[in-house]
Amino acid sequence: MTTVDDSPRPRPGPREAGPPAVEVTDLRRRYGDFEAVRGISFEVHPGEVFALLGVNGAGKTSALEVLEGLSPPDGGTVRILGADPGREHAAVRPHLGVLLQTSGLPGDLTVEETVATWARTLTRPRPVAEALAQVGMAGRADVRVRSLSGGERRRLDLALALLGRPRVLVLDEPTTGLDPESRRTVWSLVREMVRGGTAVVLTTHHLEEAEELADRIAILRAGRIELEGTPEEINATQPAGIRFSLPPAAPPLPPLPGVRVVAPAPRVELHTRDLQAALTALLGWAAAEGVQLAGLQARSASLEQAFLAVADGAAPATDRSVLESRSA
Repeated sequence: MTTVDDSPRPRPGPREAGPPAVEVTDLRRRYGDFEAVRGISFEVHPGEVFALLGVNGAGKTSALEVLEGLSPPDGGTVRILGADPGREHAAVRPHLGVLLQTSGLPGDLTVEETVATWARTLTRPRPVAEALAQVGMAGRADVRVRSLSGGERRRLDLALALLGRPRVLVLDEPTTGLDPESRRTVWSLVREMVRGGTAVVLTTHHLEEAEELADRIAILRAGRIELEGTPEEINATQPAGIRFSLPPAAPPLPPLPGVRVVAPAPRVELHTRDLQAALTALLGWAAAEGVQLAGLQARSASLEQAFLAVADGAAPATDRSVLESRSA
């Protein structure tokens, strides 16, 4: 039987030497003949946020269900703080906080009763009043769960996930149904947990959320990780874009170093891996020729571009290998 070390630990920086809080090795999950998760591997260290992204059906929730101990793997291994979350549930459970996409809480209990009931199942729960204040629900303590709005239910779900002061936190679409202000409150809570050394595994359809919170990101497609790295590394797999319009009498655009013309004049779109050099060359040409670049826009590569490239099956294999070599 594996035991979990209960001693408090300071937060290390991402990828600091030491045992990971979450280890996933060649994980596979099947439903009959359909393989939903096809051999994914990743680690999450204390004080780190790891985001799993992908379109619906990419395998995110299937992978999380194994991490949460709700389903056994069909291949590979998962370890939470060194223990198997399915077979060694008693060792893992006191240290694992889980926010599911839907919770199905009893509607007849009040918010306070719900949290108090959940607290009785935990080893070291936060005080109920503290848990509710943490998610901005102190003023709703006497309200029955069935009377809560969708956003309030989501905040109650989060209070339950944080109630046991978890060392590993799994968040499956944590801000679904929340308004922008509440979403940012959740982000602050996640950052607070991370500063305390909690390892976080996050899935979200809000790419801004992943960019705000994640130290590292993996983008899944058809049950496999297609891209993995820091947000900056993943963004770098895609070109930056430059757009502008040329007047009818403008001279032809000259060849620009490292630039690919995606759309020609009069409405020009250029792609480049070196935005600064491309802009310098473009603006130098425009100044020398006296050409006005109407509606000039320059945009760095984005996580959205990389996400869509993976979803479309267009993520370049060369970029995947670069990320793999960086993370080795």
